[in-house]
Amino acid sequence: MHASVSSPAPRAPRDAAPAATAPAGQPPRPVRVAAIASLMANIGIVATGGLVRLTGSGLGCDTWPKCTPGSFTTTPAQGFHGLVEFGNRTLTGVLLIIAVWMLVAVYRRARERRDLVALAWVQIAGIIVQAVVGGMVVLFHLTWNLVGFHYLLSIALVAAMAILVARAHLPAGPRELVVARPVMILTHVMTLVLVVVVVLGVMATGSGPHSGDESRVLRTGIDAELVYHVHAWAAYTLFTLTAIMLVLALRTRGDGAARWRRWVGVLLAVQLVQMAVGIAQANLALPIGLVLVHMTLAALLTAASVAVVMALKAPVHADD
Repeated sequence: MHASVSSPAPRAPRDAAPAATAPAGQPPRPVRVAAIASLMANIGIVATGGLVRLTGSGLGCDTWPKCTPGSFTTTPAQGFHGLVEFGNRTLTGVLLIIAVWMLVAVYRRARERRDLVALAWVQIAGIIVQAVVGGMVVLFHLTWNLVGFHYLLSIALVAAMAILVARAHLPAGPRELVVARPVMILTHVMTLVLVVVVVLGVMATGSGPHSGDESRVLRTGIDAELVYHVHAWAAYTLFTLTAIMLVLALRTRGDGAARWRRWVGVLLAVQLVQMAVGIAQANLALPIGLVLVHMTLAALLTAASVAVVMALKAPVHADD
């Protein structure tokens, strides 16, 4: 008898890259990367906008949409303040490019996900609205209410992009609650308190010394010390609620709630840093660097809070 010799299986070319596959139902990697970039860019623009205000460069470009009546770009006469303000305007264009990238990625790779398509359009619309509001801020000489509204719109966009990132990492389809209903209610109460904290922070900034320009700028007229204390009390309430959530998270069993437990821990950690920075800036007469960190951390706090809310539910029958 002759032993049969089986032919060896064909070998894949050495230079063939393995196909990148996402978990079942999850949007492909390009969509997820674009979503993360969108979130990071919107947090970044909060930081650069804060830098404009804190360096007194709010009127560095004294008109809009031009930087000066005779030039779209900053001129040597505008000096340092002109460079800072024009730089922030330029970054708005970068943000719009990232938003278009996100939109194209969704239409090419996940057109069937209407939630992602809608959020991608929200980002583009939000950036356009922000540009118009930013122009009004300059034309009306940095009134505190317009400046505050400008900042709150940025925070709202950060929240929307945090939702986008969360949804871009989950498959479509029904989701189920992974925590007890009282825990869900407490989580939503926490987010409402966070909104109050952010709004009071805007009021505090509108009452404090950093008006955005060295000339006289319309302020709230409210005693700044009073607003600082009310803002701090609201922040302590937020921290207490989050600490209770962490205790409940550690007592919540089940693999489905693992993501929620992790994000509650992240949220509490960000709050601890934010509180430390807030106390430090209050005791050091509001130095620019600490105030800038505090403003940026508010955006990170918003994103972490959204992540906690989004993790309350998990896809049905999906592994956590």
